[in-house]
Amino acid sequence: MNFDEFTGQIQHRLELSDTGRTVRTIRATLTTLGQRIPEGNAEDLAASLPMEIGWYLTGAVHEHGQRFDWHEFVDRVSEIENVDAPKAAYHSRVVVDLVRTAVPPSDFQQLRDQLPESEGDENWRKLFEVVDAGGWGEAEEAQTGGGPQSEDDSE
Repeated sequence: MNFDEFTGQIQHRLELSDTGRTVRTIRATLTTLGQRIPEGNAEDLAASLPMEIGWYLTGAVHEHGQRFDWHEFVDRVSEIENVDAPKAAYHSRVVVDLVRTAVPPSDFQQLRDQLPESEGDENWRKLFEVVDAGGWGEAEEAQTGGGPQSEDDSE
């Protein structure tokens, strides 16, 4: 996957109006994620992404391995992206789901292992909601009730 394909997928999935807004969305999520995870993990993820996208996890980050919870993550993404927190959270979930499709499963699992999924404030499970719902296409169908519909509802 190259830069245009990655940004095009995000723009399509999030129905964003232009490439600049799309890049800002990707940058907000990946830079903030890069701040949270150790540098080596960020480098592993970045290695499988288009160079321009992977740079947000590594080159754009001045301090890796910061300790902050899911809520702080969303606040940071929201501020960079200049959208409200619920939209920032959803955008992050969609970006992370596309990252999942572009990186080796072991690198993605390493990402998950770095982010606590407890019931407390550190509940990073929320970042993986689209992934855990089966990926973007499946999650969208579940939200909209998509898929084949029976003409006879009595069955």
